[in-house]
Amino acid sequence: MRLIFIILFTLVLASCSNGESESTRTVEMYNGAGDMVGAATLNEMPDGVQVKLKLEGLTPGLHGIHVHEYPLCEGPDFKSAGSHLNPEGNEHGLMHPEGAHLGDLPNIEADSDGLVDAELMLSGATLSEGKNSILKGDGTSLVVHESQDDGVSQPAGNSGARIMCGEIKAEPNSSSDANTEDTPTDPTETNEKQEE
Repeated sequence: MRLIFIILFTLVLASCSNGESESTRTVEMYNGAGDMVGAATLNEMPDGVQVKLKLEGLTPGLHGIHVHEYPLCEGPDFKSAGSHLNPEGNEHGLMHPEGAHLGDLPNIEADSDGLVDAELMLSGATLSEGKNSILKGDGTSLVVHESQDDGVSQPAGNSGARIMCGEIKAEPNSSSDANTEDTPTDPTETNEKQEE
């Protein structure tokens, strides 16, 4: 009888851990050609969402990375992801006195082989419900840019073209072509200068 209980308990545990919990998400990252180039693991923490990132195929050096409004990564330019996630209507940049967007993250650095193995913190964000949830609505996306984010320029820190994208789905098993009634916003509506 004890053996049956242990087997049943193990099966229950396995079925519970089969899907992703509300406190963790795994995001597959793709380049503009549609090739998978890495993944990000998002974990709920007391002060925000931790982002553990492993990527390949980048040019060596610093690259801007941000959470964008919509879980739509249509290559090659990923403009379908919309603007940076910014529920407070702040200016862009971790160094801006009137910033930052909720979706602003520190730059990542690719080594001489184009690899990134980084751990970042998306301060103030959550995977739970609420205004600062990155799973609000259908979700959001994680976008890597070709250049370094300068931390102050509007609307995206002069970080250049969007070169990698991963969809952060509110429902982790939902289709990548989820329909949304929203259209990406124009970041220049509140800022004078347009950039990629």
